[in-house]
Amino acid sequence: MTTPAYQTLRVEKRAAADWVTLDRPDALNAMNERMIDELAGYFGRLCQDRSTRVVVLRAAGKTFCAGLDLREMADLITRLDMPARLAFQQRLSSIFIAMRRCPQPIVCLVQGAASGGGFALAVASDIRYCTPDARMNAAFIKVGLSGCDVGMSYRLPRLVGASVAADLLMTGSFIDAARAQTLGLVSAVVGPEELEAAGERVVQQLLQADPVGLALTKQGLEVGMAAPSLEAAIANEDRQQTLLSGEEGFRSRIRAFVEKMKN
Repeated sequence: MTTPAYQTLRVEKRAAADWVTLDRPDALNAMNERMIDELAGYFGRLCQDRSTRVVVLRAAGKTFCAGLDLREMADLITRLDMPARLAFQQRLSSIFIAMRRCPQPIVCLVQGAASGGGFALAVASDIRYCTPDARMNAAFIKVGLSGCDVGMSYRLPRLVGASVAADLLMTGSFIDAARAQTLGLVSAVVGPEELEAAGERVVQQLLQADPVGLALTKQGLEVGMAAPSLEAAIANEDRQQTLLSGEEGFRSRIRAFVEKMKN
């Protein structure tokens, strides 16, 4: 698959992993119209990309992402009529739908501020690491919008609980790195000089898994979080395990495990 030319992103292929870097550091990596289109295009294509098994999402500079670039976008949005505003909103939201729909696990590395859409990018990822200076907030309420935007009303309560999510979405207050780790929103807090290495370690662990098993694990977590009952979640798990246990990947790994136990 040919990698498109990007202006606001850098996509580096490291074996079966894509390292995607938000690359507008002079604008605090805020999302302008070009970045929105490039993120939507990149994540939208992943469902058809069998060569990429893991994605690392990170940012250039000292700030992860300041959210929507209001200096560039505010006047444009306010001049649009209602149908055009809806189309813009749906284009923006398609990024976060695609992040959850794609089979590749997304590892997010956050440094500095992650506000509004930047926070949403982290929340839409699967695994999150951050630096001690990381600060995240749902800034939507602070600019006169609903605090519920781009899937945050669905994802955030499932990650941190209903009360904390309501607090963050209704007040727009920041959550710092220590509290994010305490709540389980991030897996670990690491120094800025260790952030890339932490991402590389988890990528290597993910790549050791069977490709289909890894993709189905992401799907299974998504289905399980939204399942109406334990039985519904287990029914999906049963289908996954029945499918995979008949494949050569499972059989070869079992043979290797048994041989290792003999030695």
